[in-house]
Amino acid sequence: MKYKAVELKEEFSINRIISIHYFEYMSDFKFAGESHNFWELLCVDKGEVEVTADLEKITLHRGDIIFHKPNEFHNVAANGVIAPNLVVISFECGDPSMRFFEGKILKVGEGERRLLAQILVEAREVFPGPLDNPYQEELIRGGKTPFGGEQLIKLYLEQLLIHLYRENAFFHETQRKQPYAVQKSEALYGDVVAYLEHNIRQQLTVEQICKDNLIGNSQLKKLFREREHCGVIEYFNRKKIDMAKELIRSRNMNFTQIADYLGYASVHYFSRQFKKTTGMTPTEYTASIKQLSESPYRFRL
Repeated sequence: MKYKAVELKEEFSINRIISIHYFEYMSDFKFAGESHNFWELLCVDKGEVEVTADLEKITLHRGDIIFHKPNEFHNVAANGVIAPNLVVISFECGDPSMRFFEGKILKVGEGERRLLAQILVEAREVFPGPLDNPYQEELIRGGKTPFGGEQLIKLYLEQLLIHLYRENAFFHETQRKQPYAVQKSEALYGDVVAYLEHNIRQQLTVEQICKDNLIGNSQLKKLFREREHCGVIEYFNRKKIDMAKELIRSRNMNFTQIADYLGYASVHYFSRQFKKTTGMTPTEYTASIKQLSESPYRFRL
């Protein structure tokens, strides 16, 4: 038999890394901005930030990832309330597939989070300098590095791009093929969710949500039952508690201040709602976070 080799196609090929960072910023952090001739990804691991991409201002929440294309001006700032944690990786990639990421805000799932974590693990071993130095202009190799560490960084980053492309390209293609009525329903759901996030500090009623979004009560109920398996107020309350947990982890407010910030009538009512949703009081949750933060943890695939 005459065997013939098949050359494997590469959609993303990354051979040059400029920077790998994990930043834990204060709630008043601001970066004036820059532009450069390579790609940069920014993923929010905790809290939220305001980002400018060229002239567009964008709010990124936990789990959001944005890619700044080469020569695109960008800056980032905390919102003054929540201290954000960010993963920032700069790299060179000239493959045409990278155009997919231009102008998009994507969500990272558990698989993508693990890949980002593995990049950070290998980076700490290969480039022993601190990952939180924003003024670092060059990654310096350590004297003794683990075998294959640099190649793993390359492979994990390429896997991350492939995962994000597959999941989101399929989603957008599915959206294009959906009937107009379904697309309209999805758009309406997105508008309502954005409205709830914008009004997270308010106490909303179903009537107010319907009025402000020009939607009927039964249609609103159907939207959230189909997608979230709960009512819109239950969904809204869960989001409030998620925000409360972020604020607790930031340690910039006490429980009374958090309750007031999120529009609760009293700290006691806030504590009851927090325990109803999480199974813990705010004090118990704080203690659990402290315990986790003091435990050694190493990411593994």
